[in-house]
Amino acid sequence: MPLLAQLISRRVDGCLQIMSASTSWLLYLDEGKLAFATNSVQPFDRLDRALDQLSDRVPSLRLLDRSQLRQFEAASGNYPANSADYQAIQWLLDQRFIELSSARELIELIAIEVLKPFLTVTEGIYEVIAKSSFLDYPDLCQLDLRPIVERCHIELRRVAAPKATSPDAAISLPSSVPSVPTATARPLSFAPPVEPAPTKISVPANSTPAAPPAVTAPTAQYKIACIDDSPTVLQAISTFLNDSSVSVIMINDPVKALMQVVRSKPDIILLDVGMPNLDGYELCSLLRRHPNFKQTPIIMVTGHTGFIDRAKAKIVGASGYLTKPFTQSELVKTVFRYLS
Repeated sequence: MPLLAQLISRRVDGCLQIMSASTSWLLYLDEGKLAFATNSVQPFDRLDRALDQLSDRVPSLRLLDRSQLRQFEAASGNYPANSADYQAIQWLLDQRFIELSSARELIELIAIEVLKPFLTVTEGIYEVIAKSSFLDYPDLCQLDLRPIVERCHIELRRVAAPKATSPDAAISLPSSVPSVPTATARPLSFAPPVEPAPTKISVPANSTPAAPPAVTAPTAQYKIACIDDSPTVLQAISTFLNDSSVSVIMINDPVKALMQVVRSKPDIILLDVGMPNLDGYELCSLLRRHPNFKQTPIIMVTGHTGFIDRAKAKIVGASGYLTKPFTQSELVKTVFRYLS
């Protein structure tokens, strides 16, 4: 993958955060080497699988009550922070269940499982978070990414070629293994995120005249992120929330919404359910996995009023439900109920 190759060759320091339509990845890099890798898909189940592979060679792991590791699963703290699964590995080392060499092996096993699905992703957005942003950056090991990526490619090719059942057939691969093609292969389209431009809500024209033009408007007290693929709906919400105490961040691309929300840190999120490529339920679930948005109010905005729809909203962690079409008073009442 060109993105990884560039980061390795430039000896990048920092955490590479990648967002695809359904998954987010964190790759902690140390001068182009891999310090740790994880993603948003059941990290503690993945840690369990890696421990299973290691336990035959590390007898002390058989004495471990693995439920103790789950104490880190609910840890949030300030973002950015070390991943919860990395904190669990650090705890295993501190409690002497594993040695440093075993921790390195554990991190490598996890990295292989994390990177295999990442290498099949064709589109996404990314940013590199500086090491200095972390209080305690992962430093248990430095793994060379190239052989790990090559091993992942080989394993992916084995899955993609079921006829190659013998070990000899699998070994006879070229030394430089290309990316695995998919049914709908497209050129890689990874791009750094674009800083969202908040739409500041102006004071109505009939209000008291302001001071000379040089004086800036009062800073908005609240930031509201509105995610909807319809510019008309976004503009209507912005008009309805015509108040100098709020700024409205309008986002009409659901695939890029997650990164834009992470960067803008809104106080409340209005989220349309029916969007192409990534629906509101999936996006709500992704937001709830992010440490910054476990408690942020998320209001689902939809024309569906059935019991099943409301149940789905509750399952993914939505705070409330706003039914289209809505009036200005209904919108304002809902928003400020969760802001107050």
